[in-house]
Amino acid sequence: MIGAIADDLTGATDVAAAFGSAGLRVGLFFGGIDPSASTVEFDVIVVGLKTRTVPADEAVARSVAVAQALAARGCAQVYVKYCSTFDSSPAGNIGPVADALAAELHAGSVVFAPTTPAQGRTVYQGHLFVGDVLLSESSMRDHPLTPMTDASLPRVLRAQTTHEVGLVAHDAVRAGSVSSRIARLHAQGADFVIVDALDDADLDEVARAVRGDRLVTGAAGLAAAIARDTARSTGARAGDADDTAERLAAAGTAAALAGSCSARTREQIARWQQLSPALRLDPVTTPDSEQLAAHALAWYERVQGSGTPLIFSSADPAELHRSQQTLGAGRAAELVEHALGLIATGLVRRGVDRLIVAGGETSGEVVRALGVTHGRIGAEAAPGVPWIFADRPAPIALLLKSGNYGDTDLLVRAAGVRTTHTHDSGGTP
Repeated sequence: MIGAIADDLTGATDVAAAFGSAGLRVGLFFGGIDPSASTVEFDVIVVGLKTRTVPADEAVARSVAVAQALAARGCAQVYVKYCSTFDSSPAGNIGPVADALAAELHAGSVVFAPTTPAQGRTVYQGHLFVGDVLLSESSMRDHPLTPMTDASLPRVLRAQTTHEVGLVAHDAVRAGSVSSRIARLHAQGADFVIVDALDDADLDEVARAVRGDRLVTGAAGLAAAIARDTARSTGARAGDADDTAERLAAAGTAAALAGSCSARTREQIARWQQLSPALRLDPVTTPDSEQLAAHALAWYERVQGSGTPLIFSSADPAELHRSQQTLGAGRAAELVEHALGLIATGLVRRGVDRLIVAGGETSGEVVRALGVTHGRIGAEAAPGVPWIFADRPAPIALLLKSGNYGDTDLLVRAAGVRTTHTHDSGGTP
């Protein structure tokens, strides 16, 4: 059994979908493993935490606790999943978490491989590319919580870890000598190893090199390669995943919430506004979470029957700067996330049982507010964005989307919004 720890909830759904893509049976847990839940039927246990931007010591404590729980459930390998853009807090949580887990699990060399071809994330000569531009030249350089201004992964990781960091360059990957290069770096004192990869064939080489490793780190791309490698030995087949969530997602009452300020999410919101009612939360005008939620739920009741509603706090860089200047970056983020959690519970009380959520931090707050502890993975609505069915505390189909994921029509398609007419947007509380 493989255990995976993700540093946010959309990352957890992303890596769960990756492991499930080869037919492995995947269980998804939020915040920790529910002691009352059985895991014997799973090939992979994925635990989504909310540790990307918390203080490093808190991220370490939560991650170590989950690793211990995974080991107790029989997981022979632990996979640490971070974003394919390698983002973490300014103090850096990827390094400290890897340091602590390497010690806890008595790991030797630890691979770091964020390449995810389906999302256009590749690593060459240790530099992370988003599409055809360096990470530091992409929209991630302006991320409000984790601005990524350096594309050199060895340099980023060295600033965060106590271990020496080495690089397996692309020529070694293509030559099939990943294992021997890792062994050589280990002998030279470099236990943490960035590995170049440009496509799935490269990741398959990396997956073969980490067979049997106690600790592996990466994004969804390497997880999918490990799943393919595992499926070949277990006889699992793609398409064997549970389709309960997909079937439930096709029915029910839908609504959408968005907190991500990514460029892609803003494009998805703009598309929604052309087709169905949408309401933007403005924390500067209404700097109170409960008031924002009350206004939004009252608006929802007014627009019922006139289209599927979207409630969002997403803002362009200028609007976001205004909020942060007025309220402070931390307070602005906390205020809107708490409001969106209150809104989610209010929507469910009003009969919503199909909820689409955009943004990792927003997804974490929504799941916490709803009291959802675990669920089953269904089919993907987009690469890395699977439907999830949770039956406790009440049956609900969830789609938790990382900010930059999905095409422009993802939100409207997932919600079943008709695309044959336009609709005026709502107001702004």
